[in-house]
Amino acid sequence: MNLSTTSSESTRTVRTFAAASFLNDFGSDIIYPLWPTFVTTVLGANVAALGLIDGLGDAIVSISQAISGYWSDRLRKRKVFIWAGYACGAISRVGYAIVTLWPQAIVFRVLDRAGKMRGSPRDAMIAEASTAGNRGRNFGLLRTMDNLGAVCGITVAIVFFDWGYRTLFLLAAIPTVL
Repeated sequence: MNLSTTSSESTRTVRTFAAASFLNDFGSDIIYPLWPTFVTTVLGANVAALGLIDGLGDAIVSISQAISGYWSDRLRKRKVFIWAGYACGAISRVGYAIVTLWPQAIVFRVLDRAGKMRGSPRDAMIAEASTAGNRGRNFGLLRTMDNLGAVCGITVAIVFFDWGYRTLFLLAAIPTVL
């Protein structure tokens, strides 16, 4: 493989991950500002239950990233963890739209947060696709697209709040599936 092909493939890899990060954060951040109110008012959880759900979700993030990073290095298979992570996010967003009781939300919150398993393998692929001269730019693009997706998602949540929680949660699954 010649250098220009390698450079072209590396650029495509970074841009693909940047687009995926934008779309995933777009969907995720449609839910983010609505989540506490949805869980407490629609699902009837008290603040302690909300804390339990979110605390468990945060623990799952740390565990899933550590495990996926270790296994993706060991197996030299990164894409399976990345695809599984994005699938977890999309499924959980649909799940949020259909739950009727707060204990049901635990399953989908754990699934959503387990989707963060994609982070370490994705970052490893970006590092592998980067050179010393463009590593900062590549990771900067990724973080910029993360943040831009978050801003767009929160904006959609605010502008279309009248559509209702469940409709917005289903809408949030679309960018992740893309």
